[in-house]
Amino acid sequence: MISPTLEPLQILELLYRQGYRSNLIDRSLNKIIELERANNLKQASELQTKWQAYELQYHMASDTFYQRFNEGSLGDDMDYFEWSVFYELWQSVQERLQVLQPNRQ
Repeated sequence: MISPTLEPLQILELLYRQGYRSNLIDRSLNKIIELERANNLKQASELQTKWQAYELQYHMASDTFYQRFNEGSLGDDMDYFEWSVFYELWQSVQERLQVLQPNRQ
């Protein structure tokens, strides 16, 4: 008997480990991954647009800015805090995209 405390993905994993296969589940999961990939690509683009505006304004690449900001050599300007948040969020989305599209680089 399947425990009621198992999460849905754990249940599917257990079924598949036992040899169960379902075209419906496969198609559904692939569609969910496609939607998540599209959502993350959109989010990455929006965040990139935001941090690129700061790059233009301050004439500095975001990776350089981020390193200098974290070292404390740029000060506490509100723009810097916003820029760092946009850049961190963008990096996080990039990490998710590495998982969502492992064969696309």
